[in-house]
Amino acid sequence: MAGFTFSRRATLLAGAGLAAGLRPGLAPAQGAPVKVGELNSYSRMAAFSVPYRNAIQLAVDQINQAGGVMGGRPLEFVFRDDGSTPGDAVRVAEDLLTRENCVFLAGTFLSNVGLAVSDFANQRKKLFLATEPLTDALTMAQGNRYTFRLRPSTYMQTRMLTEAARGKTAKRWAIVAPNYEYGQSAAANFKRLIGESIPGVEIVAEQYPALGRVDAGATVGALAQSRPDGIFNVLFGADLTAFVREGNTRGLFERRLVLSMLTGEPEYMIPLGDECPDGWIVTGYPWEQIQEAPHKAYIEAYRARFNDTPRKGSLLGYVTAQVVANLLNKANTTETEALVDAFRDLRTDTVVGPVLMRGLDQQGTMGTWVGETVLRGRTGTMRNARYADGADYMFPEAEVRAARRSA
Repeated sequence: MAGFTFSRRATLLAGAGLAAGLRPGLAPAQGAPVKVGELNSYSRMAAFSVPYRNAIQLAVDQINQAGGVMGGRPLEFVFRDDGSTPGDAVRVAEDLLTRENCVFLAGTFLSNVGLAVSDFANQRKKLFLATEPLTDALTMAQGNRYTFRLRPSTYMQTRMLTEAARGKTAKRWAIVAPNYEYGQSAAANFKRLIGESIPGVEIVAEQYPALGRVDAGATVGALAQSRPDGIFNVLFGADLTAFVREGNTRGLFERRLVLSMLTGEPEYMIPLGDECPDGWIVTGYPWEQIQEAPHKAYIEAYRARFNDTPRKGSLLGYVTAQVVANLLNKANTTETEALVDAFRDLRTDTVVGPVLMRGLDQQGTMGTWVGETVLRGRTGTMRNARYADGADYMFPEAEVRAARRSA
């Protein structure tokens, strides 16, 4: 990449690999690759999924340069677009298993797509690591033996946000969320959790526009008419940009508390530009503020490789590859039942710290950052950000047992 010689780039890759806990001084991996089928919304959700794919490849290259997995075999991810629909995703998943001979599946973005692939994996008795879909159903009511989830769920992230609102005085709340599984799940969790932080809360308005087709004028108008003290927002991507622009124009956010899921992630902050609102409490990824050495080594290697700043998708992709390599090394086999058994309670040292795959519900403890939006220059970022460890925000064990018994 521009500004880096090959030797400089190689040094960065090796440094990031060591930071990720890889073994130094080993010969590059050889022999038959261990193939993981990765399907995702690369066309429709490119802002998140393309950086995610890039970081997976970066981590895989480091892993293979450091000796590979399972005693020296190269790790390979086979990437496919899932079509962003359940039917297309299931067909792609079948192709990855039968034609590409992948040992298990990973990925998906949209929650309804993730649920469809989870059901397919359960029927086929193949491991599925859901990396991006956030619906609670994946590990709760529709959880199954073969499905694991890495990213913090809607319950976990909503709880992070509502706890950050503790001590606030907003009583009248409006909700705006995309009208599919992810948005509905987040809204249900908000109704359940906000009263624990602010007693006496009333939900005065709810808006559920279709994903990718928000009528920002009508949505903002309906919310403003309800005169809320606070707004819980779950919109993302182009819907978020349109909503913020219209809300800024009409003064919707003035003197109102806003809790907003995912908004602090660079893939959603960057399109807002200088329209970034001030003071929203959000979950996100202030990559430039994180000082831990393993994370900084990963950032340097990513920027050298792609000549770009990382997104939240980049971080998730890198951690995904770290977890997958650790799983394969622990199981030391590609046999599905052994992989599933090895995955339960697996601890992986990652660039965000240790991540445990809780055996009870097969939900990962990977966390995210919680803070407030702020405009710096012409780009939004986060202030007062802290890493919220997912282990502190998971469903209570008794509730998990009850939900999964009925699954």
